[in-house]
Amino acid sequence: MTNGNGSLARIRGVARIGVATILLAGALSTPARAFDLHSLAGKAGGAAKDKAVKEVNAKLLAEGRKNQCSFKSDSDQLESGCDKKIKKLADTLIDAKKKLQAAGVSGFKFVVSGHTDSAGKPEHNKELSAKRAAVIERELVARGVSSKEIISVGMGSEHPVVTPDNTPAKKAKNRRYEIQVQL
Repeated sequence: MTNGNGSLARIRGVARIGVATILLAGALSTPARAFDLHSLAGKAGGAAKDKAVKEVNAKLLAEGRKNQCSFKSDSDQLESGCDKKIKKLADTLIDAKKKLQAAGVSGFKFVVSGHTDSAGKPEHNKELSAKRAAVIERELVARGVSSKEIISVGMGSEHPVVTPDNTPAKKAKNRRYEIQVQL
């Protein structure tokens, strides 16, 4: 190893493998530095886990949008034609679980959040969205998603996709459920 002017620099190394610390001392003016290999490995592993969670969340949002089920007006009763959509969504969650576990992610939950449009009273919308999210949760559990790994929450109209939702089409976009991974 050279020290910048072409001559060889002396290197002294001390390794304490038991605590995974390496001390390196270089040329005369270079102070010793300690590297905690466990910490570095944890950061690299954390980045891989973060990437896996981000990818899974993007996939869940996309699949959720493609496989949205409709509810009867002002009700938590599903409209007909949702069986295939819910099955696809359940399969996506089961695949997501495998991907997360392969990346070393543990202790996660799938969160089904229910959303409404802005029509009506906020308290009623919050309650209705919670009921609708709970229906989706039950349907996913019935199709193989572990009940220990999924929860539901009602968001009401607090997180709209489009604002203002002053047309039937815009209101329809805000009436939805989303599924994300929570650590």
